[in-house]
Amino acid sequence: MKRFIIGRIRSIGYAFKGFFFLIQTEHAIISQLIIAGIFTAMGFYFGITREEWIWQILAIGMVLSAESLNTAIEKVCDFIHPDYHPKIGIIKDVASGAVTFAALTSLIVGGLIYFPYWLG
Repeated sequence: MKRFIIGRIRSIGYAFKGFFFLIQTEHAIISQLIIAGIFTAMGFYFGITREEWIWQILAIGMVLSAESLNTAIEKVCDFIHPDYHPKIGIIKDVASGAVTFAALTSLIVGGLIYFPYWLG
């Protein structure tokens, strides 16, 4: 049992190490965190409802998670094959496409939340 608990604590440490690596080095994550901050400020400004906060937080988390996984895939691809290769390019494009799905979905969620406030 003690080994199990120590293992879980280490896992949390590794997760935070990855978290801080991403927010310190990855420009896409940094940009998305800035956008998330803007939408968070807008949420306070417009006084969005609890349910709207839930959807907004889920949308932000979805985009950041997708971008994080995209970064991991790109790092693995670069490690395995540092030179350009068409198949590696497709893998990276598909991973980036997943981020695009998440970002477009979050834009729709943001629109559904904020258009009524903007319109009056």
